[in-house]
Amino acid sequence: MDKDDFYMYYYSGHKGRYGHEFFRFEINKHGQLQYANNSRYRNDRIIRKELTLSPTLMKEIKRIIADSEIMLESDEKWPKQNEDGRQQLEIRMDGKSISFEAAKIASLVDTQKTDDPEGLKVLYYLVQDFKCLIMSIISLHFKIKPIA
Repeated sequence: MDKDDFYMYYYSGHKGRYGHEFFRFEINKHGQLQYANNSRYRNDRIIRKELTLSPTLMKEIKRIIADSEIMLESDEKWPKQNEDGRQQLEIRMDGKSISFEAAKIASLVDTQKTDDPEGLKVLYYLVQDFKCLIMSIISLHFKIKPIA
């Protein structure tokens, strides 16, 4: 595996009374970010956005991942997909690769009810950080109402 190779994919979703609802993003080594959000509530349509991240932002994303130590974790003892849905995280970075799948985590309290609360906390905090970051980037990049 190429040491400079980078890839990150996150998916969180479930199938419920409004159909398949999900939040997903993918970032490749060239800084291409693909985002999709499908909420069928009130017949909303799927939202898809694509943009290119700056080299500085890519460096920060890699730093956040490294600092989280998620690459040292294992999903072996994490709760599997259930009626609440699932989440999936894949990362390739620095010659290493992880692929995790777990039940959706609604809150930090949910991590305490598992066989690996510390490992699941790492996932929870990393996902929260990236959801905030990605939504901020999307919001700034695709500003619908111009600032007056």
